[in-house]
Amino acid sequence: MTQRLNYYQAAPEAARKYSEFSQLLHADPFLAEIGHLVTVRASQINGCAFCVDMHVKEAKILGERELRLHHVAVWRESPLFTAKEKAILEWTEALTRLSPEGVPDAVFQRVRDQLSDKELAALSFLVVAINGWNRLGVAFQPVPGSADAQFGLDKAGLN
Repeated sequence: MTQRLNYYQAAPEAARKYSEFSQLLHADPFLAEIGHLVTVRASQINGCAFCVDMHVKEAKILGERELRLHHVAVWRESPLFTAKEKAILEWTEALTRLSPEGVPDAVFQRVRDQLSDKELAALSFLVVAINGWNRLGVAFQPVPGSADAQFGLDKAGLN
């Protein structure tokens, strides 16, 4: 894989502002706790190799168990996730794969039963953010692992 375009160089102000938006979200204690599950799952769905690579490494550095990271793709069948985490992953999938009918009421109710208004809003913004990054990654194909040193991801020991 060869990177098609360095969007940070081509649109530095937009990239900087979008990065600031993402950093703001990850500073939220709730999102700091569960955000890696969201970013890994959305990136898997969207087929963004750079983002899957990055977010798996971030999660490992933050202490996520490796087996849970392998189970994110099969979270519905996995006993490794709580009801709250499953609701979060279901919401992530619903917003990432928007159907023509939108988000079903039953999905909204399941996540609503688990999260406060503030948590649901924050989660939704995080899903929006990662889907944007995924689209940039899929379009411009940054090489997985190419920013490890820049972001401190070499500490994950997954190279």
